[in-house]
Amino acid sequence: MRRAIALAARGLGGTSPNPVVGCVILGPSGEVAGEGFHAYAGGPHAEVVALREAGGRARGGTAYVTLEPCNHTGRTGPCSTALLEAGVARVVVAVPDPNPKAAGGAAVLRRHGVVVDEGVLTAEAEEVNAAWLTFVRAGRPHVTWKFAATVDGRSAAEDGTSQWITSPEARADVHRLRAGSDAVVAGIGTVLADDPRLTARVPAPLRAAPVLRVVVDPGARTPATARVLDDEAPTLVAVAEDADVPAHLTRHAVRLPRARGGIDLHALLAELHGRQIVSVLLEGGPTLAGAFIEEGLVDRVVGYLAPALLGAGAAALGSAGVSTITEIHRLEFAEVTPVGPDLRLVLRPKSAGLQSPKES
Repeated sequence: MRRAIALAARGLGGTSPNPVVGCVILGPSGEVAGEGFHAYAGGPHAEVVALREAGGRARGGTAYVTLEPCNHTGRTGPCSTALLEAGVARVVVAVPDPNPKAAGGAAVLRRHGVVVDEGVLTAEAEEVNAAWLTFVRAGRPHVTWKFAATVDGRSAAEDGTSQWITSPEARADVHRLRAGSDAVVAGIGTVLADDPRLTARVPAPLRAAPVLRVVVDPGARTPATARVLDDEAPTLVAVAEDADVPAHLTRHAVRLPRARGGIDLHALLAELHGRQIVSVLLEGGPTLAGAFIEEGLVDRVVGYLAPALLGAGAAALGSAGVSTITEIHRLEFAEVTPVGPDLRLVLRPKSAGLQSPKES
């Protein structure tokens, strides 16, 4: 199963709005007969790829699959049927499919005499498929907040300058993060201060659509000259429902309810979910990041720490709804990796979604 999970990871960034799935087929004698993973939406599923490689050696064998074989016909046929037709005798599943449209493959296999074992390395398989599982279970995109800072937590100097705190190696890694996301989100403060392009300047994985750029701009202040409005990638500007939208933003704007002086972030994520956005990378600035965290809408934190000190200047995170230590947002380290001279930290909340203090 660990090999199947590793195979599934190869599809990250390319399968939206589908999950990543890996499959290993063992022949009747236990030898590896075929391997496969789902590479892009609309392409063959992992089981089909592995069965094609296995050929007749799959008959009487065992299939290890990271997600329950699907039981519906979309752009491809049911994987449960493919496994039955191949004569597989046993199927081992890591995670049951939470999508009611596709679930039921395990039951179909059992009805036809196939032995089905479930719950093998579930946590590891869920980890690699975290974005899609959040998309289905929570009904919203999976949100990663990315920040870059000095070791004393500053994202800009006292005069507002911020380029560059981290190394070229760290910045290249950020572009890989963007390329593996469905949407990149930034606030209007960042757009006005830094005029970012928010594009992924590395080869993107196979995907049905390019990475969407999203600007949270309640007052519709994004200027016509902003680089985020160029033609390099599509852009959505989330404005308040009562905002006066200038002509240059008309084709980009989506009106959403106000909340606490800004945009209702739950409504924003619902809008993105409706557009089949599975994974969101939240970048800039500290105010927007604090609002997402206060609402319990961050699923993962990726931080790039430079071995440097500023002592003053903007903090990486703004107000996040914490007024006393008992309301602190607790995280746990999932990964600590050197990237050039910097450190890349990957952290996750101790429970699903960062808890809002009012909900804890």
